[in-house]
Order: sequence, then C-alpha cells, then structure tokens
Amino acid sequence: MKPNATPTWPEGRRFAFTIFDDPDGQSFGTTKLVYSFLADLGFRTTVGVWPLGVRHETNSGGETCANPKYRAFLQELQRKGFEIGFHLAGPFDSTHTETIEALDLFKEYFGHDPHSMANHYNADAIYWGPARLGGWRRALYNVATLGRTHNRHFGQVEGHPNYWGDVCRARIRYCRNFVYADINTLRMNPWMPYSDPERPFVRYWYSSSEGHQAPSFLKTLQDANQDRLEAEGGASIMYTHFGHGYVRDGKLTPEFRRTMERLAKKNGWFVPVSTLLDFLAEQNGVTTLTPAVRRRIETRWLWEKLYRGTS
Repeated sequence: MKPNATPTWPEGRRFAFTIFDDPDGQSFGTTKLVYSFLADLGFRTTVGVWPLGVRHETNSGGETCANPKYRAFLQELQRKGFEIGFHLAGPFDSTHTETIEALDLFKEYFGHDPHSMANHYNADAIYWGPARLGGWRRALYNVATLGRTHNRHFGQVEGHPNYWGDVCRARIRYCRNFVYADINTLRMNPWMPYSDPERPFVRYWYSSSEGHQAPSFLKTLQDANQDRLEAEGGASIMYTHFGHGYVRDGKLTPEFRRTMERLAKKNGWFVPVSTLLDFLAEQNGVTTLTPAVRRRIETRWLWEKLYRGTS
C-alpha cells in the first residue's frame, strides 16, 4: 500500500499545524494565559479536557470541567474556533458508567460528542501500553519497560469494569496513538487518519509529534524545523501538556512566546485536530492498515520510544 500524497492545503496555505494539549498539571490560570496568547496569534488548536470532577484517587493534577469558571472559558474558546477534545473521563480510573456520564456531560457543555481524544494513563485507557503494539514489538516493549504497563489498561477489554470500547466506537471519531520526534507528523505517518482492524473499538487513529513538556515542544518547533515543515508542505499535530513548563512566575516563558510568534508569521493552516484530520480523510480517504503498514509504523515508533524517549 502506497502512502497518501501530501495534499494541497486550503486557502493557498503552505503547511498545516495544530496541537492536542492534554490537561495534566494545568491550572485555570495557565489555561487562560496560554490560550489567550494562541488565540491572539491566530492559532486554533485542540484543548483536551476531563469532564468529570475528582471523585476517586487521582493520578494527576489539573483542572476539570467541574470548575464552572474554567468550563465557561473553554466554551468561549470553542466559540472562537478552538476544538475541545476528550482526555478520558477524569484523572482517575473510570468505570463504563462513569465514562458514559463524562461523555454526556461533554455533550451538554460543548454541544456534541468529542471529535478527537487522547488517552490518559488510567485503567480505562484504550489500546494503551503493550496493546499499542503487536507481535514481537509488543514482547520487546514489555521487556524494555520491565512490564510496568502490562495489565494496567483495560478500555478495550470486554467484561472488565474499566471497559468502554463500545462507547468509544459509537461516540468518538479520532484517537491519538503513536508520537514521533519529527515535526512533520504526516511525513512519519502518511496513512493517517487510519483504521486498524486489530483495534476495532477505535474508529480512526492519528499520530502526533513529540512535545510532551516545554523543552521537547520547543526542540521540535525550533526554527530550522519550522522552516523544513513549511518547505515540505507537511502537517504537524503537536502533542503537549501546557501545564508543564510553559509558564514561569505567572508569565509565559520568553522561549515559548518567541517560538509561537515566529510560527504564526508563516503561511500555515492553523486549525484544530479534527478539522485537519477530516480534511486529510476527504482528500485521501481513510486508510485501513495492512499487516505490512502496521508493522512499519509500530516499528518506527518503538525505535523512537526506546532510543529517543518519545511518548
């Protein structure tokens, strides 16, 4: 199967760029600082949220939609053209019933089911840990990670209390999986969005570029990489947590401001994750992975995971 061709971007734009931001460690104040800045620059990206307030032992800090002021700000961002994405029900292990409750609240708050999502490291994460991989790649992953994520994620395991695969398939369009060090996500995975017959509870998958904290985000978006993304006419879907290192002493860091101001001056198509993926699907169709392509993208990611520390 040949990879999809790089599309011609709308409105004469040279490349596409977006971000899916996970809410881990992110306060309401940080959210306001970061997104007011991005909005003023003309970016329209995806804000991952937890719909449920804290009700069990948590595994991460970060604001949730139970805060009405935070929720109102998210709704304001949505009106401006940002996308609100799903980061599982909350920062804790959620049951099938709780996940349905969270998605119902999401729909109440934002008018529709989530178009895109990214897993959090809960027991209800879907096809996560070793389940991201198959064959010898799964075995190598388990050895390399000392089995730390083995039997920890059950979103796709029918009959388990944390299962919600049926709901995911019915209510969410795109789910993030592999993350690569290259800024041009489309170059690393030209088949996205794709479906995987071995992972049927997710409708369509997408990949991202590495930026889980400010240092790796800024490294991926360094000047030379921005210029190459533009020259290649590619598409970047950055993965990050704006709660990790973007604000210092109540202000955005100068490095982050300069990086995004430089990128904003380029002729990029700055749209949310699902808008970009919908466009790719319309242009190229949705790829159904063959075993050969699955091995290729899994092996590429596993190499980067083990030797470069990508997410």
